[in-house]
Amino acid sequence: MADTYRAVLKDDHLEWVDKKPETMHSIDVTVVVHDMPKNKPQGEKMAFYLEKLAELGGVSGISDPVAWQKEMREDRILPNRDA
Repeated sequence: MADTYRAVLKDDHLEWVDKKPETMHSIDVTVVVHDMPKNKPQGEKMAFYLEKLAELGGVSGISDPVAWQKEMREDRILPNRDA
């Protein structure tokens, strides 16, 4: 049977809450996240882009979908990527 230990994930490491495993070497663990912070709703942003899409005549009004997609993502910084 597996032992259970409570910890808090901070950045890329675990901080033990109560007791910690007594080991001198690496061990395999499985982490179950109980309380994941919820992302903020992005309804306003979605409405803005849907309105822009409607102004173009819907999806069929986009002559070059690849160029349109690149233009829409141009100002967005992707996570974990160098600018």
